[in-house]
Amino acid sequence: MTTEVNLCAESKHRGAFTFDAMSDPLPPLALTLVVITRDAGASLAECLSSARFASQMIVVDSGSGDDTAQIAASCGALVIEQAWLGFGPQKNFAVAQAANDWVLCLDADECVSPELARSIRSTLQHAQFNAYEMPRRNRFLGQWLGHGEGYPDWNLRLFDRRHARWSEDAVHEHVLFDGNVGRLSGDLLHASGDSLEAYLAKQNRYTTLQAEALFARGERFSAARLIVSPIFRFFRFYILRGGFLDGVAGLVHISIGCFNSFSKYAKLRALEQANRGRSS
Repeated sequence: MTTEVNLCAESKHRGAFTFDAMSDPLPPLALTLVVITRDAGASLAECLSSARFASQMIVVDSGSGDDTAQIAASCGALVIEQAWLGFGPQKNFAVAQAANDWVLCLDADECVSPELARSIRSTLQHAQFNAYEMPRRNRFLGQWLGHGEGYPDWNLRLFDRRHARWSEDAVHEHVLFDGNVGRLSGDLLHASGDSLEAYLAKQNRYTTLQAEALFARGERFSAARLIVSPIFRFFRFYILRGGFLDGVAGLVHISIGCFNSFSKYAKLRALEQANRGRSS
């Protein structure tokens, strides 16, 4: 038996949380787990193992150079290669491949907690809504955040694709749905293994994509938004929502978030100047 198979079969540990999805004696749900990946070999097995209650698992990979595809296949997932389309379009492509209408969309560095798994199973027996959101708990600098932007970070990830779909946004995509949204109990655990350096590099890429999206929509730079947006974000999440209760990790997390707000508009300003230079 390969290392990857063993990794999928055994219990998983993330700090204080333990996963043992393989011990679930109940039949799988008519639900498809959907994950889009690129070079996600370090975390993918844990992600897939936590959602073994789904009758189908699909991994849509966009050219990984590591063993992502092999790990996905060894965990029982259907692996589909698709060149990168942008976050929203890539997820819509993945959802369209599902054999079931109900889909659960996860990132490769996310896991379903046992409580959330039970909530999903119970909810889908008599679903009252077409879409459900769940609280996401983020781990940052080795600490599970419990306040501020880190928790509860509500995410809509479970939906009936006949009544919902991902937006076409290249970054910060979201689910568009008919009717009202329900809420699940139990945490979606986001335990990125990124170093602080890698995390900052990722945020730099995201703010570039955000600025490009703003520019494409015709939004233009505002000095007021450049200044006020980071201040408002700090006050909302660090003060009102208790981010200060997470200590140093909470302070670093919100500080990076505030800089992201500043950086996004600064990059929008740079795009405008570059466009003027090409036009003159």
